[in-house]
Amino acid sequence: MSNYNDVQPLVDALAERLRRSVAIDDPAMRLVAASRHFGDEDDLRIISVINRAVPDEVLDRYNALGGPTWTEPRHVAGHDYQGAHADGRLCVPVRCNGLHLGYLWLIDRDRTLTDDEISSAVDTAAQVGVVRYREFLLLERSKTRHEAILRELVSSDPVSRERATEDLQAEELLPESPMHYQVLAAQAGPATTSEGPRHVAVEAAAEEGVRALPGTALFVANRSRAWILVAAPEPPSPRQLSTAAARITAKFHGLTSATTRIVVGVGRPVDSISTVVESHREALLAARAALLIPALGEFACWGNLGAYELLLRIPTDEIVRAGWIPALDALDAGDPHGVLIETLEVFLDNAGDVRRAAERLRVHRATFYQRLKRIEQLSGSHLDRGEDRLTLHLGLKLRGLAASYQAQTNPPS
Repeated sequence: MSNYNDVQPLVDALAERLRRSVAIDDPAMRLVAASRHFGDEDDLRIISVINRAVPDEVLDRYNALGGPTWTEPRHVAGHDYQGAHADGRLCVPVRCNGLHLGYLWLIDRDRTLTDDEISSAVDTAAQVGVVRYREFLLLERSKTRHEAILRELVSSDPVSRERATEDLQAEELLPESPMHYQVLAAQAGPATTSEGPRHVAVEAAAEEGVRALPGTALFVANRSRAWILVAAPEPPSPRQLSTAAARITAKFHGLTSATTRIVVGVGRPVDSISTVVESHREALLAARAALLIPALGEFACWGNLGAYELLLRIPTDEIVRAGWIPALDALDAGDPHGVLIETLEVFLDNAGDVRRAAERLRVHRATFYQRLKRIEQLSGSHLDRGEDRLTLHLGLKLRGLAASYQAQTNPPS
């Protein structure tokens, strides 16, 4: 957050000198500071002051115009946004040391600003840039420190976790009153096309998710993964969690290729900061499940994943090896088109209910029974034995996980 006492005087001084209202936004077009109005305000300026931000449509438009890369003042034509009118305005980029730190805005519907007035705006933007850069450095130091604490909080080392708990309390990052703690993990899949820096999209998506959650939320992000720690008197509701997940995925897709998947996993709530590591582990595994099993969708909650909650605890390289089941290999050899494999999986997924499974595959029950007999002949298994069913069912699920993992690590060129 920008220091109001440092930026506001600069904004007010420029506004009084030009007799025009001035506004400063951060790179996400959230309002940092605004002067009084001189009768030149339009619908968009009023919305920005009231909501402390502009509508997403406005941000998307300026990003599409290349706003984050601008280095010189630029006039932007008037535009209507969902019934709200924006007059033409001058945009002066706020930058320092090569970093994009925001925008300075002057409404200039008739383009009557003189070169000297534009020069004054550029000078003010440069001063604001210095202030914002100093704040950026302080924020980055603080953020790096807080991320280090959170990483220690979910470390495998109990001593590190205990130290992190003490640091969280000492730095007052979380409320002191009794809380419930819960972790959400976002995981991006392999990039399907050439795209910009994904770590920016992942971090922005995590920030968007934080805004949808109750209580206090802290997050850590890297190139393809982020996780959020929520502390609240009551755990977030299923609706709040699904809303946060939806905002995470929408933000990520707005900044990357629409075909690149990002999924969100949620661990169960815990009532002690010392056991956050458990919710964190569950959230990561739930995200892993959603990434490997597209049928689960983009949002998976631990506790609702059935047998996958056991299978996903197996290391990935072991999953690939464990998927080798002689009975299934024999079935593959005698079933080149995969008809019998599909029949077997539907049969087992429906707990051996032939009527339901046959309806699912849209075949006559007599045909289905013939397929089951052929499966037993080729695999050497007996489908009326629980142990054989269990072996085959687990083998099919492990092979599915292994195939998904290999497809992600070796995508087609």
